[in-house]
Amino acid sequence: MINPRTLVTGLLLATLTITLALTVRHDGYVTDSVGLACWYGACWLLFALAVRFLRKVSVRHAVAMVLGGSVIIAATGLMAPPRTSSDSYRYAWDGRVQAAGISPYDHPPASPALAELRDPWLFPAGTDCAGPERARIPGPVGEIRCTRLNRPRVHTIYPPVAEGYFVLVHALSPDDSRHKPLQMGGALLSVGVTGVLLLALRRRGDPRDAAYWAWCPAVPIEAVNNAHADVLAVLLGVAGLAAVARHRTLGGALLGAATAAKLLPALLLPGALSGVRRWRDAAAIVIPAAAVVALTYLPYVLLSEGSVLGYLGGYVEEEGYEDSSARSRYALLRLVLPGSWAVPAVAVVMLCVVVHVLLRGDPGRPWHGALLVTGTAFLLLTPGYSWYALLLIALVALDGRWEWLTVAAAGAAKYVTAQSGGDPDVIATTAHTVAACAVVTGCFLRRSRNPHGSDRQGRTKRTQESAQPLRRRGNPATRLKT
Repeated sequence: MINPRTLVTGLLLATLTITLALTVRHDGYVTDSVGLACWYGACWLLFALAVRFLRKVSVRHAVAMVLGGSVIIAATGLMAPPRTSSDSYRYAWDGRVQAAGISPYDHPPASPALAELRDPWLFPAGTDCAGPERARIPGPVGEIRCTRLNRPRVHTIYPPVAEGYFVLVHALSPDDSRHKPLQMGGALLSVGVTGVLLLALRRRGDPRDAAYWAWCPAVPIEAVNNAHADVLAVLLGVAGLAAVARHRTLGGALLGAATAAKLLPALLLPGALSGVRRWRDAAAIVIPAAAVVALTYLPYVLLSEGSVLGYLGGYVEEEGYEDSSARSRYALLRLVLPGSWAVPAVAVVMLCVVVHVLLRGDPGRPWHGALLVTGTAFLLLTPGYSWYALLLIALVALDGRWEWLTVAAAGAAKYVTAQSGGDPDVIATTAHTVAACAVVTGCFLRRSRNPHGSDRQGRTKRTQESAQPLRRRGNPATRLKT
């Protein structure tokens, strides 16, 4: 007979799946952003309820539900073309350019040098250019030409491991398959992250925590439907953190590959170095990481005529990270500090957090320090794109501190309501203030219940004992030996 708790969890998971499918198919980012935000909110609420009820399910059944749920949740992202981002079109273009033997860093998509590679899907013409997401590009006199790619007049920004992924997907894709191969790649990678999380948490942690990633609404929307390459960096980063506690060199190499896929995983390095006291041990992590980054960039450096950093500098300036007067950044800091102090304040706070993690972090749980560093960076910088939080969500799954998920939800709320007509700065400030309060409250409650930090260790021990009751309790001779 099915346990009622398992049945309720399954029903909630099924309802979440249906709601996500309807959300993905709702094309309202520009025309109905408020309605789309309501769909997002419903998904996050069902996600919270499903994960809450999963805590009552036995570990053995929960693992099967997490893995199976990961597959069906990811599949919902395949039910429509990309809805809220056009980045995957740039991925497809970069893959096509590389397949033609041209460095993706040498020419922007609008360059006449690449005109022969254009096709009607990525570069429509005439009446197909009517959509608001189409960017106009130069064409023959009297003809209207446009592209689905964003920022078509600037060079690509993506690091070499991501570029290698783009050309691999292009090589494996049938002709005219359009957006589907990248979406399918995102689905496979997201399920792969679930698998790595389950393996890591089985050794140290509660495997049920993997549901924080596997069932999170951001995964099918951003990693699958929008096919963001961040999921590749997440897979490599999670694998690196899981490996570094036992195999420093392998873990460092994987973290380097994650950084060379999407620069954000560089924030994981302080966590990987948590509690490391000897220079030799630190070098065993840092040197392989740096070597992988250098070696992956080297072929592009040799083949490219221009800088392999592409539009990185322009992106940082465009997004306001260098400008203390930019209202779109540092929303929480601006509540308590003058705008001109924002950038120095970020530097000081991040330095303090990194030093704390390096000196006081647990080398057996490098993801705890990585979550603290990454989550703090998100709260301080308040980035404008919700898919960046995929890395944060995976770290939450590793560490089990659910309160940090509110930061990811705040980023989604900010991004999906950008076209609603409301003040985006007010929305961003409000959402991140709520998230910050949730993080502080969660940390305070956790500390008040377990002032000596025994919660995670005790829960891990109880989980392991419940998963193997007969081995530890069934043989008196074994019990006497232990």
